[in-house]
This record gives sequence, C-alpha cells and structure tokens, in this order.
Amino acid sequence: MNIAMLSYHTCPLATLGGKDTGGMNVYVAELTRQLGVDGIHVDVFTRSQDEHVPHVVHSLGYGNRVVHVPAGPENPLPKPELATYIPTFVENIKRFAAEKGIHYDLIHSHYWMSGIAAEMLKAEWKVPVIQMFHTLGLMKNRIAQSPEEMEGDYRINGERQVMRMADRIVAATQAEEAQLEFLYGVDDQKIVIIPPGVDVSRFYPIPDDEAKEAIGHTGCPRLLLFVGRIEPLKGVDTLIRALAIVRESGVLEKQCYSLAIIGGDPEAPTENMTAEMTRLRALCTELNMEDLVLFLGKRAQDTLPYYYSAADILIMPSYYESFGMVALEAMACGTPVIASQVGGLAFLVQDGITGFVVPGGDPCVLAKALTKLIQQPELRSRLGKQAAEYASWYSWDKISTRIRGVYEELLSPSS
Repeated sequence: MNIAMLSYHTCPLATLGGKDTGGMNVYVAELTRQLGVDGIHVDVFTRSQDEHVPHVVHSLGYGNRVVHVPAGPENPLPKPELATYIPTFVENIKRFAAEKGIHYDLIHSHYWMSGIAAEMLKAEWKVPVIQMFHTLGLMKNRIAQSPEEMEGDYRINGERQVMRMADRIVAATQAEEAQLEFLYGVDDQKIVIIPPGVDVSRFYPIPDDEAKEAIGHTGCPRLLLFVGRIEPLKGVDTLIRALAIVRESGVLEKQCYSLAIIGGDPEAPTENMTAEMTRLRALCTELNMEDLVLFLGKRAQDTLPYYYSAADILIMPSYYESFGMVALEAMACGTPVIASQVGGLAFLVQDGITGFVVPGGDPCVLAKALTKLIQQPELRSRLGKQAAEYASWYSWDKISTRIRGVYEELLSPSS
C-alpha cells in the first residue's frame, strides 16, 4: 500500500514551538513512522520553505520519505498567501510521482489547505481521500479575542469545500465530531473518531534527577511547565496571572518553583518579536514575575521527554485545543496535567485521576488547582503514575491500527 500524506503548510520535521509548528507536525511524523513499521509506504509532501534543505529526506524510517515540494518562494509565507500556491504544489507532486513511477492508493491530508490539494489530486488519480483538520476556523473564531485572531472567509469556505470532498474525516474526539456536525453540517457517517497517539518508546518517566541534569535545570528545584505556540488562544497569560496569585498567597515561600515556557522566540529583536510574546513579557514585568517565569523558546522534540519528566506539573490553559498532544506526551512521562476544560483536553485529562480540568480563562480557579498539587506531593505522584498508565492506551501501534482500518475500508472493493 502506498500513501500520499499531505502536510502543505508545515513540515513534520520542523522544530516545535514556532508559529505554525505543533501537534500536527508530531502527528504526521509519528503516524508515518509507525505505518512504516507496519509495512506501509508513505511519502509526506510538504511545501519547501528552505532552498538549502534537500527536497527528499529519508528521516522517518522504513523507506518513508518527506518530500519538500517547491511551490512559490522557498521561505515561510503568510497563510493567505500560501493558498495561492496550492496548484503549483499539486503539479509538482504529480511530477514527482511520475518521475518515481509510483502509484498512490490513497491520499491522507492534514489541515484544510492540504485538503484543497488532495481534491485536485483525487480528480487526477481517482483515489479516496481521508482528511484530518487538526483545528477548525469556526471554532477559532468563536474564541478569538481580537479581530486580528479571526480566520478569514477563505479558510472557512475552504474547509467546507474539503468536507464535501473527503471520503472520510478523522476527528480526534467526540467534541470535534460534534463541531464538524453542528458548525459545518458534516454527515456523521463520514466521520470516524480516532485520537492521536504518543510514542511510548520516547515519552516515558525519566528519573527526576537525570531529567533535570539533561536540561541543565540548576535554578529552583521545582518546575512548572508550559509547552506550545505563543499565541493568545493558548492562554499563557492566564497561567502567569494564576501563578502570581499562588505566589501572593504565600504558598511559594516554602516551595521554590519556576515556570518554564517552551515555545516562540524570546530572543528575537524587539521589532521582530511577536505581539503575544511582547504582551506576555510585559505582563511578567507588571506582575513582578520575571524571576519566576523562564521563556526558553523552541525546543527539539527529542528534548521534550526530559522537560516533561523534570516538571512537577504541565499546564495547558488553552481556550481551544482540538486534542492536546502536549498533554498526552506529558502524561506518558508520568507528569500530571492541569488543563482547560475545552475541546480534546476535556476528554483526554481525567479530572482527579491524571490531573485536573479547570474553566478556561479563569486564573483564580487555575491558581487553586496549582496550589493543591504544589502542596500535596503524594497526590502529584499518584496522579503522575495514573497518567502514565492511561497514556499507554494511546500508543502509536494501537492508533495506527485504527487508521489502517480506515485505509482498508476505503480501498475495499465494496467501498
């Protein structure tokens, strides 16, 4: 079986924590790697964003390739501009397939722009398409806090177009399935719920002292952690305000804690720093939290197990998460999670079992949950052990088996 995996706007090999890098990159890379283990050939097609990177990279194992396809300038571009180069992307994929003499049995596309490309390829190749959106424009618009955060009609219309075309749509949770049905009117017969997975050979509990030595954590012995893109919908400001409340209550006088924030580029010149990073740094200054909050910037995926294992608690105060792969990775490392009760997080984090769920955007409630876990090490330990056990049910071998089942269903003669 040959699969054409489309990840148009972001490369699965990119360093995490950037503007357009996150859970989707991990999903595409890890699923492709596991499908290779299962004997399925996958070529991942992504738009080339760096002319100095080889166009074909064998880095996902078992002969599976990442193909950086020239489509417009080979550098990062704004998403509205990206959409104009999709036809070029498609033509160069067709050229690659012809030159390699390979026939793809199925297209698996990620995010709506990849879905537009998939529709064009489907018309040419006459093969089925399985689509995963990862985030939805209408949901992002519902929680947007400023006009700048709103998604344009070009995306909403594009999503609707892809939903009509796709043979199957993978939703990460029941919440995403409901959003697809009620916001977009997708037929539930077209939707299958399959959560993302976690690489339990990479993400597992590492002894605390070894993890801290690996990341060079020589400051406060206790660590709180946030991992994700630096953008308003991630709710990092809520976390900083909550930690300020905890500090003001006197809880931290007996507990030496720091908060590490992984994501973004805190070392960028002021004129190049994102508006959200600038806002968060100003908030730390306003609340006198500069000594407690460490902006670490982007980190490679291979280093994250050490950060998760070194942390007492991972916090995800998001306003919107379709799933929350960071939470799953942290849980696999035996770290309890405090997360907003939104989207996939509401299903993934088991309240009182693997961590706590709290209302999004409420620093006072988040501060109470933080205080409880900070003051009760036995509770932290118990929740962490239960989190690791729970995460094992999401191992990629189990998840890829379910994805393969969808492939086989779509390729069966009866379909």
